[in-house]
Amino acid sequence: MNFNYQNPYTSTRLPIFARNVVSTSHPLAAQAGLRMLWQGGNAVDAAIAAAATMTIVEPVSNGLGSDAFCLLWDGQALHGLNASGTAPQAWTPEYFHQKYGAGEKNPPKRGMDAVTVPGAVASWVEMSRRFGRLDFEALLQPAIEVAERGYLLPVVVQQKWAAATPELHAMPGFADNFMPWGRAPEVGELFKFPAAAKGLRAIAKSHGEAFYGGEIAQALEAFSRNHGGALKASDFAAYRAEWVKPISKNYRGYTLHEIPPNGQGVAALMALGILSHFDMASFPVDGVASQHLQIEAMKLAFADVYRYVAQPDAMQITVEDMLDDAYLAQRANLIQLDRAQNFQAGNPVKGGTIYLTTADEDGMMVSFIQSNYLGFGSGCVEPQFGISLQNRGHAFDLQTNAHNRANLVAPGKRPFHTIIPAFLSKDGQPVMSYGVMGANMQPQGHMQTLVRMLDYGQSPQAACDAPRWRYNEGMEINVESQINAQTLSQLRELGHQVGVINDNYQDFGAGQFIWRLGDPKVEGYVAASDARRDGLAAGF
Repeated sequence: MNFNYQNPYTSTRLPIFARNVVSTSHPLAAQAGLRMLWQGGNAVDAAIAAAATMTIVEPVSNGLGSDAFCLLWDGQALHGLNASGTAPQAWTPEYFHQKYGAGEKNPPKRGMDAVTVPGAVASWVEMSRRFGRLDFEALLQPAIEVAERGYLLPVVVQQKWAAATPELHAMPGFADNFMPWGRAPEVGELFKFPAAAKGLRAIAKSHGEAFYGGEIAQALEAFSRNHGGALKASDFAAYRAEWVKPISKNYRGYTLHEIPPNGQGVAALMALGILSHFDMASFPVDGVASQHLQIEAMKLAFADVYRYVAQPDAMQITVEDMLDDAYLAQRANLIQLDRAQNFQAGNPVKGGTIYLTTADEDGMMVSFIQSNYLGFGSGCVEPQFGISLQNRGHAFDLQTNAHNRANLVAPGKRPFHTIIPAFLSKDGQPVMSYGVMGANMQPQGHMQTLVRMLDYGQSPQAACDAPRWRYNEGMEINVESQINAQTLSQLRELGHQVGVINDNYQDFGAGQFIWRLGDPKVEGYVAASDARRDGLAAGF
């Protein structure tokens, strides 16, 4: 691919060219990954070290109680890892209806009854066991050091942190851990997390056993019981991360790979399958026709995803049905160039997630995403080991007549998930490891950035910096304030209900990209990091 490296968008970032690369949304995490590569580790070692560090330096978006997914090219084949959490054995619709009322549609948004068994630590252990080169204990040392010595709070993390504290300050363990002066830290203030350092040491020394079968699991059961939850140590002991076969769709001679359900990655594949029926390159890249077609394709994809996607064995139709070429051609025929339409998509929510990607000169590439769901997740923080717990249980349905009955809560079940890593290949060979964070923005970001690269030849950094839109529901979209003024006006004329948002840090996701330029030992990679976060792409 011959990219145009003349970036037409305002940016504070330049593409990075190197043979070994780590791209994350916080510089200290990128440096933690590079440290493993310098020590002789591979891309998996780098990804684990970066992910562990991210739980400390961006706790609003992820923590030791997060979930995770991964797409991993080992040099020969692509592997998928599903480390999303499972429901406690006590969870049934009746459990929630007795506690919160028969009319509730979902489990609570915050608190211990929003927490499924966290899977992120299991993902680190599995990745290291199967593909890592360095000792697991060494991988967590950078995160332990940062937690103990502390770090100065950067701009974007501080904004998200401060925004969350009014809602969460009274949640169990939150203020003690995340409001050290009775408030959120300010930009440039030193934040330490000694409890999490203790948790990381226990996880490192036991290779994760402390978390799923030892002292941390016992502490989490006691914490849950004391605060009205149902999680037990036995739920942790029963948990397993699952290696899965990625799903894929061809687009413009390349193949996009995503994690299969219970995640929403199929939405990006469906949208690209729909767009393949249009000559996107014939329309100006930032013009109304190109943006309108992408919005409508995304609407159609979400309409099906919110209806059908759940844990695979509970789905009423197959992913293959959703990605069928003839079916997507029918969906494409519904799009009209002269007006926007309501395809009855669901009502997605905003969230908190980190994405990172790594690559080494031996050709290994890792696409990794880790999340506590909504900002600071459940708001609950186990005090002894600093386990900040996600709130993925909120995504379950509680009504047996729910629109998506496949997502009905049940013991040991995984809920519908928003976090999705992505990977691009061509003719069976790796091309790009990438992802875009942010709840329902993720498949939208996967599609928008890929169209810019494959249809318009924009470099990964330019595709990352370009203004984005986000579809919400019905006819409603939001756009970044940098969008072309004429395009904005014309989108409204087509019937899109457009809201312009000036705060780009919160609403349009943030991406990390590593594109393979050729033989990694010779040409290496080009990497990009999104200026919508405090991130860094670094390499050597």
